[in-house]
Amino acid sequence: MLTDRIITTAVTAALVEDAPWGDLTSEALIPADATATATLSAREPGVFSGGAVFAAAFRLTDPSIEVTVIANDGERFEAGDTLATVSGPARSVLTAERIGLNFVQRMSGIATLTSLFVAETEGTKARIVDTRKTTPGLRAFERHAVRSGGGHNHRFSLSDAVMAKDNHLAVLTARGLTVTEALLQAKEQLSHTTHIEVEVDRIDQIEAVLAAGIDTIMLDNFTLDQLREGVALVAGRAIVEASGNVSLDTVRDIAATGVDVISSGALTHSVRSLDLGLDVTVV
Repeated sequence: MLTDRIITTAVTAALVEDAPWGDLTSEALIPADATATATLSAREPGVFSGGAVFAAAFRLTDPSIEVTVIANDGERFEAGDTLATVSGPARSVLTAERIGLNFVQRMSGIATLTSLFVAETEGTKARIVDTRKTTPGLRAFERHAVRSGGGHNHRFSLSDAVMAKDNHLAVLTARGLTVTEALLQAKEQLSHTTHIEVEVDRIDQIEAVLAAGIDTIMLDNFTLDQLREGVALVAGRAIVEASGNVSLDTVRDIAATGVDVISSGALTHSVRSLDLGLDVTVV
């Protein structure tokens, strides 16, 4: 969850990184008593995300700056729309400009891309979810943006749920246990509230995993025919997640196989920041 504390910590660090000893350019060129107004405007259509983060960049630079965020997170906009306005001491506005833009452009880019994936799955039961392939230190921001775009979040961290992948199972079965035995043994150590997901990469692995009573089974890099076969084999005994080879070109066909969840790292790890501009007028 993107809390005020998380926003303050990350934005403060970004401001320190960008102006560790002040903004030399603004201090040299802009009179101390000058004021500025600025308009955050869209240069292309998209879905907005990061309004509170944008405002925090200015507030944490100078509490006297006034920011009015016009667009709501999750709201669609067109090129030319005004998304927020800023006014205050010119030096401070110019100092905060790049950090505010960096956050809101990236978050809106993620929200916009996510909305395209969600639109492709309309009419199916599949929900689009992100992965842990996020920018270190910015996971809460990027996952908030996924929700702004109509998507959902996978487990937030390694501490939130059990997700056994091929390497985990290889270690366990090397001890002489079957996959089912290894998973049942692991379940005995967990709270009844802990969600358990297991990744498989072959059809013949599914029954052994389901026999352990897991909650979600991930079908990794399955073909469309294999996904349909996997969904039929699971037959409602677990949530079925599809992962691997997910793109805007493939997601519709994947959703049509009947899976419950489609996870894609592309939502966050290779997204393009949206083209938003901050037009500043100094008076």
